[in-house]
Amino acid sequence: MKKILIMHSYFLRLDPKQWATGKPYAPLGTLYATSFLKQHEHNILFFDTMFSKGPHEIIPVLEKEQPDIFVIYDDGFNYLTKMCLENMREAAFAMIRSAKDRGAIVIVSSSDSTDRFEMYLDQGADFILLGEAELTLLELVNALGNGVKEYNLIDGIAFTQNGKSLKTKARAVMKDLDALPWPAWNMIDMEPYREMWIRHAGYFSMNMGTTRGCPFKCNWCAKPIYGNRYHARTPGNVVGELKMLNKQFGFDHIWFCDDIFGLKPGWVKAFADLVEKEELPFKFKMQGRVDLLLEEDNIRDLARAGCENIWMGAESGSQRILDAMDKGTTVQQIYEATRLIKNCGIKPSFFIQFGYLSETKEDIEKTISMINELLPYELGISVSYPLPGTIFFEKVKKELVNKTNWKDSDELAMMFSNTYQPAFYKQLHRYVHRSYRKHLALENIRRIIADPFGLKAAGIKKAFSAIYYLPAEWVARQKLSQLEKPLR
Repeated sequence: MKKILIMHSYFLRLDPKQWATGKPYAPLGTLYATSFLKQHEHNILFFDTMFSKGPHEIIPVLEKEQPDIFVIYDDGFNYLTKMCLENMREAAFAMIRSAKDRGAIVIVSSSDSTDRFEMYLDQGADFILLGEAELTLLELVNALGNGVKEYNLIDGIAFTQNGKSLKTKARAVMKDLDALPWPAWNMIDMEPYREMWIRHAGYFSMNMGTTRGCPFKCNWCAKPIYGNRYHARTPGNVVGELKMLNKQFGFDHIWFCDDIFGLKPGWVKAFADLVEKEELPFKFKMQGRVDLLLEEDNIRDLARAGCENIWMGAESGSQRILDAMDKGTTVQQIYEATRLIKNCGIKPSFFIQFGYLSETKEDIEKTISMINELLPYELGISVSYPLPGTIFFEKVKKELVNKTNWKDSDELAMMFSNTYQPAFYKQLHRYVHRSYRKHLALENIRRIIADPFGLKAAGIKKAFSAIYYLPAEWVARQKLSQLEKPLR
């Protein structure tokens, strides 16, 4: 039986913003693949690169273990991996070379390698797994173990033959997610994760996926791994894993890292009923669409289940931009969902995207006004990021000559020509955060005036932050004005 060494290519230290934030999540997709191979009795070794200083640290592991097959299997559930950061791509290339130099067959599965399989093959990888990859990986390692070389009969791979890159037909996605074993949690050391979370946040959060895919067609959103179809685990299967994780690790909090949590009718209610029945003591955050949150009794059921934070892809306060994105939601729904979420005791958070094609100053001002009026709990601001396979990417790809990816998650570079110069959008990011913090401070001041003894320490601290954010917002606004001259 061939010895298989599996790891991923995300190095937290190579992403300075995330290292400083100190809230790492385990490589869930990698753990799924590891568990799946172990279920089929393969000889598996797992190495977690999360806290390594760089790809050079895998060399002693390679030399000690001398694997026959070396697998880089990235986490398809984490947005940091989906972004295909240049630092991580270069790390993957270095890992490929190190494994090849030591005689291993190299297999790679990631969003980036799916989109750019020829680039990875040129670096020395033997096989690229395209899309959802557990079944493909199993079939491929079985073929390699049995000496079968008719690789063109294996769906969902790319490889080189006679000097040419070949791509087989796509593999169908899995429908019965309950048939998958739970991730190989017993093979990863969770203590470094726990320690970093406690040190930076004061609690310990773990990640879990309950679904795969997204059926909606936002034209800037890429889905190279799980596609446009949507399949979900049953509530019972999810709660069973939660009970196991709680017993084994004693987590405080869960991030449900699905693109959309609880899309199927009745799923959230059934999940909440089971959580209450099992008396699971935990809080969680999840991602949802504003239109779906307003259906059934979803928000109240989420509150019953322990949801404390809902991240919504608000994207823009301009209906014109939402329509241009093919978002399928309305600004009015953002307002309605946010208010209902707050009324149910949950914290609403926004993903905001600036710099979409044709965005004007008026569109930007509408977005800022929406943020400052609704005051979400947290704010994730980015600029439009062209991902291969999207309509948006096709519109701007001719301009992506010198740069196609960010180096790390804090770069926020505008990689195509838009209404304003790139420096404007960097400053806009700073200004919007300062404006939001100022309005948050003023809101807490109003609460103190209305109820001097009712505000908690955190609210009082936010109120006092007005001393900093009032002048800071003004300064940021002045700098933004200096960069406001449109390019077209």
